[in-house]
Amino acid sequence: MKKIFILLSIIPHLTLFSQGTAGDKAQYEYRYLIDMPTAGILKKGFVGVVTDILPEGVLIARIEVGVFDNISFGISYGGSNVIGAGKPDWYELPGINIRFRIVDESVALPSITLGFDSQGKGEYFKKENRYAFKSPGFFGAVSKNFALLGFLSVHGSANYSFEGDDGDNFVNLMAGVEKTLGPNLSLIMDYDFTLNDNTTKIFGDGNGYLNVGLRWSLGEGFTIGFDLRDLLDNKRWNPSTADRALRIEYIKSIF
Repeated sequence: MKKIFILLSIIPHLTLFSQGTAGDKAQYEYRYLIDMPTAGILKKGFVGVVTDILPEGVLIARIEVGVFDNISFGISYGGSNVIGAGKPDWYELPGINIRFRIVDESVALPSITLGFDSQGKGEYFKKENRYAFKSPGFFGAVSKNFALLGFLSVHGSANYSFEGDDGDNFVNLMAGVEKTLGPNLSLIMDYDFTLNDNTTKIFGDGNGYLNVGLRWSLGEGFTIGFDLRDLLDNKRWNPSTADRALRIEYIKSIF
């Protein structure tokens, strides 16, 4: 499984003929902004491969499939020190994600999606039985698009993670926006209130995680992203300035 996920993460996708998930002419929906889940979903018959490359050599590969109308399923895997020197520290278990959209967006209503995602990010701390950035767990997300010099998308979510062995767990909230910057480019931002990671202050200072990023549609189903994470310097296990991260995404119909 480890070799399969590494291979999927480095496959060069070179079919550059139309749009990915970014920009005014995007063909596909965001399922996540940077860390927060959205109400987006893969259409039936489409497969998405997403790779996150984060500090400390962290690499996470995710495969998602639109299995039915408004239902998608995925599996993910990764570890820390995958990129770099020395032995990789693989996650103990793969992550599982499933989402079901219960309301499609209309003029009056946002789209609403319920789901579950057990994949966290960053180093996995075995003693506390948690990722540095907790997985969403069960979540509900809403998304609404507005025409504004292109498009402005507003997103919100509530989630409950099952990584609570650190003694700090609660229903959490996240919020985010996307603003398109022409046909191929989007600016995105999300904020994690860390209501489930702010009382013990072992891992965070209680400021929440503010992340910003750019997404660029390079071709048919192919999107690349660059993120600046933790702009409020919230993390305590490795205090530093904002982290830099890359995301590579490829979506294709299997029919």
